[in-house]
Amino acid sequence: MSRLYPVKFMPKPHIERAATALIHTYARQYGLADDAPVPVDAILECSLGLTLEIGDLAERLGLTDVLGATWIESQTVMIDESLEPTDNPSKEGRFNFTLAHEIGHWELHRLQICDPPDQPSLFDFQSEPSIVCRSTQSREPMEWQADCFAGYLLMPEDRVFRVWEQVYGSAGQYVAFEEIEQLKARWDDERPTVEVAREMAKRFNVSGQAMQIRLEDLKLILPEKPEPDLFSGGWE
Repeated sequence: MSRLYPVKFMPKPHIERAATALIHTYARQYGLADDAPVPVDAILECSLGLTLEIGDLAERLGLTDVLGATWIESQTVMIDESLEPTDNPSKEGRFNFTLAHEIGHWELHRLQICDPPDQPSLFDFQSEPSIVCRSTQSREPMEWQADCFAGYLLMPEDRVFRVWEQVYGSAGQYVAFEEIEQLKARWDDERPTVEVAREMAKRFNVSGQAMQIRLEDLKLILPEKPEPDLFSGGWE
């Protein structure tokens, strides 16, 4: 089983606005402290009225590379039990990102997807999900958009900049090139996570990798050496 749809192009600002609007909707309804992680499970169930299920998706769908799925007609999201944070505390960040990813599909794609008319309206184990998220399809436009939405939802720009100054000690950028090279050599990892990203991740209940990607996107972490400034004397 593999469901992909030809979704419309969406620029990043459009996706970010959709995620921000959802956070504001939840905050108006239930309140949200400035220093609290974004509660994606509560947003899914309370603001969106969706049902969250935890189950064995590998057995359910016959796939080994699926962590989340969404049934549009029955308004149900299922996350694979391997990510359940109570039993697997180290997977909490991945659980939250997968959940935010499925919310992204709901917000961005549900109106573009038409389920077959004979699809059951109640969630049961005979119906096929509308959307199946597989790691091998992560570069597809539909999956990229949902990943992008998840990053904006879990790590809003204003919150990231505020916490960055607390954790890093200043509002400046961190040139992480040397630390990244040391970590690559030490752990034979092509995309290692630097210490400040790991510390930031704890504040947002996300994985260190997701946090580092977001920090690089915001230009707070620079993984490469910056080009010399023409006026700084760096070319001399």
